[in-house]
Formats: sequence, structure tokens, C-alpha cells
Amino acid sequence: MRALPLAAATLAAAFLLTACSDDDSGKDPGTGASAKAGGACAIGEMGVRVGPANAAPAAGDSGNVPVTITNKSGAKCTLDGLPGMDLIAGGTTASVESDPAAKARKTTLAEGAAISFTLTYVRGEKDGDRSLAVTSADFTLPGSTKTYAFKWSYGDVALKKDGQTPDATVSGFMESGE
Repeated sequence: MRALPLAAATLAAAFLLTACSDDDSGKDPGTGASAKAGGACAIGEMGVRVGPANAAPAAGDSGNVPVTITNKSGAKCTLDGLPGMDLIAGGTTASVESDPAAKARKTTLAEGAAISFTLTYVRGEKDGDRSLAVTSADFTLPGSTKTYAFKWSYGDVALKKDGQTPDATVSGFMESGE
């Protein structure tokens, strides 16, 4: 009698995983050449999933937006360094600094393997003069200038005391359990 509930649970899990689709709509069309040669990982050759986020609920609170990339190139590729991240608000683009604790390292990503990084930010006041009204964000992988853009739905981002730098950091790459 136990086999039927286990089979039903397995089928439900498969449907759930299928519903969590990767979004491959980034700006880089990718050719597959770099990964096939074992070179730098390229955005167009990766499956990308942004979130689910732990959004900051109110001004002054911190939030986290995880980004998971999965190598779908057909071969291993290399990440050598840290991801780059920009926040876009209207005609303003603001670069996010790397977390001081982030360590740049060289990582080989096998075909089908996933790795992630996290953007941590402080929520700003809506329409505040010390906030950035972010509408989208984009990131780059080390060794590439191609970007992957995604819609920002996590509220305004506070600015540091200089009034220009977002109060946010991006982590280094972390092994993913996917």
C-alpha cells in the first residue's frame, strides 16, 4: 500500500519542479563555444533562476535575492572571480559592491551543475532622496561582459552616506544543492 502514495508524491514533485522553470531570457544569446572549450561560463549557456527572495519588508530592513545559475552548455565551464551586479532606476545605473567577505575563486562548473550567489540590500524609503527606485537589475559572470537582466520587485534600495552608492552587496559563488 505504501508504493502508491510514494509514486504519487514522486509525480507531484516532478510536476512541481517542472513548474519552477528556468528563465533563459537574458541579453546574451550565447554560442556555446566558450563552454564547449572548457572556457569561461557564459550567460547564454546557463539556466538562470532569480529568487525566491527574502524581500526586506520595510525601510531599513535587509533583504536577500538569490541567483542560481545552472550549466546547460553541454560541457564544463569555469567561473574565475566574482559576479558583477548593477541596479537600474530610470536612467541611472548603480554598481553593487562585492561583499568584503566574498572570496574570488576559480570554480569549474560541470554540465548540469548549479551554483548561486546572493544580492543583499537595505530597503530604502519610497520616493526618499536617500533611496534608489530600482526597476531592474543585471549581472555579469566573471570573464564576460554579457549581462542577464531581471525585473526588480523588491522595493526601493537605500543609498549609502555618499548618496550615490546602493546599500547592497553581492556575495561570491556558493555551491548549490540543485
